[in-house]
Amino acid sequence: MIRPEYNAKLFPHWTTLPIRFRDLDPLNHVNNAIFSTYYEEARIEFIQEVNNLASQLKNGFSFVLANIEIEFIRPVEFPNDILIGTGIKSLGNSSITSFQAIYIDDGKTLASTAEAHGVWFNLDKQRPARIPDIPDTDKYMLPNSLFK
Repeated sequence: MIRPEYNAKLFPHWTTLPIRFRDLDPLNHVNNAIFSTYYEEARIEFIQEVNNLASQLKNGFSFVLANIEIEFIRPVEFPNDILIGTGIKSLGNSSITSFQAIYIDDGKTLASTAEAHGVWFNLDKQRPARIPDIPDTDKYMLPNSLFK
């Protein structure tokens, strides 16, 4: 997986979260399982920013996480804040692949990256559905050159 240096313009969406004391393991590091929660919170915030997706959440649609791959690069310690960059790597008919990165706010040091695959899902029918059209899709996409 790629390891991008911090660049405020790289990701179309940023989430800032505080490290909570309850997130820590006995070594005073953020527990590895908590990274998945951080990434999830950032993806939810990202979806809320995309109006056509956010409006469909009220109509019985949602993303269902199909797969996530997380790379742990360095420990994150308390106290600190983290910055999570989120963008779309690829978009299919009913699926989306996001790429995210966690940076430690103090120094903008890369701590982790993740690639998640989600399926747009009709909760009433319990089956995948076509992703609604997203106006200005390009503003949410990460550059292809990033992944070469």
